[in-house]
Amino acid sequence: MTAAQTVAAAVLESSASPCMTCSFQAEDVVALHMLLEMRTGIEVLFLDTVHHFEQTYAYRDKLAQAWGLRLVNLRAARPSPGLWQTSTDACCAKHKVEPLFSALESYDAWFTGLRREQSPSRANLVEVEPFTLPSGKVIRKISPLARWSMKEVWDYARANEIPLLPLYEIGYTSIGCEPCTSLPLDPSNPRSGRWHGQKLECGIHVQPAAVAESNKS
Repeated sequence: MTAAQTVAAAVLESSASPCMTCSFQAEDVVALHMLLEMRTGIEVLFLDTVHHFEQTYAYRDKLAQAWGLRLVNLRAARPSPGLWQTSTDACCAKHKVEPLFSALESYDAWFTGLRREQSPSRANLVEVEPFTLPSGKVIRKISPLARWSMKEVWDYARANEIPLLPLYEIGYTSIGCEPCTSLPLDPSNPRSGRWHGQKLECGIHVQPAAVAESNKS
């Protein structure tokens, strides 16, 4: 058993209501496959921002059927399709942050496919950490692949014959919403094609309590 599998197994053993957020990028799919090998029936949360690539929706549906996923599609109560044109921060908050943090109230463990190597904002990522929701509820946030390289992700996918999102085949290296995702602007930075290089995170991986404290100062 790998270190990543050991981390995941320990959390699953003590969790009554785990979930995993999945954007259906390579890391998420690999982490999800790893979890399902240990425990079936984990709810898979997909943030349907109404802005995803058609290929992402098609791949999501195909994998959900093939793997028998308990897919939970989260969407803002009143989506604003053009909001990204005036504020990507407001768009991410409405279509990703708010629906997810509301949904996470129902779980005690939140698995992700995050890796340290992805960006400077994730360089100090740990495998298991407490995460405080806006309500004050604390859940565990687990990133089993935190120390993995991209090569390890692709090696796992190949070894387990996991088909990946076709957008990788045409040069995309980090895939989010279509209006805010481009081919990488910097070949050495896989996430440089996100938000036109203007920011690193959408907000869902930032502690709400830390954000609130920052806004006070």
